[in-house]
Amino acid sequence: MADPHRPAHFLAGALGFMGVLHFAVPKPFDALIPASLPGSRRAWTYGSGVAELAVAAAVAAPRTRRVGGLAAALLFLGVFPANVKMAVDAKTAPQRAIAWGRLPLQWPLIAWALKVRDRA
Repeated sequence: MADPHRPAHFLAGALGFMGVLHFAVPKPFDALIPASLPGSRRAWTYGSGVAELAVAAAVAAPRTRRVGGLAAALLFLGVFPANVKMAVDAKTAPQRAIAWGRLPLQWPLIAWALKVRDRA
């Protein structure tokens, strides 16, 4: 029998992995931060990494999974402008193709997060 918590566990793992990447390899994330935001780009990168890790933890824990799923959906919606910026700023054709190709994937991620919320 399939584990009914598997979608939540995979979502938590994906969010946790991306959160760790913000600390392990911050430079690509720094480039997504608009210069108009106050403070350093690195501080925003680390802050968003903390947010992803916190949401991952909320999704992973059954007691907080419902709010974690909603937080994940809002996080995916919130990073959409950064993904658009990445696509617009891409320097090469392959980078542009990958970046523009990623944009429609935000909507299934949001749906996934909301499904995790609804099944919690």
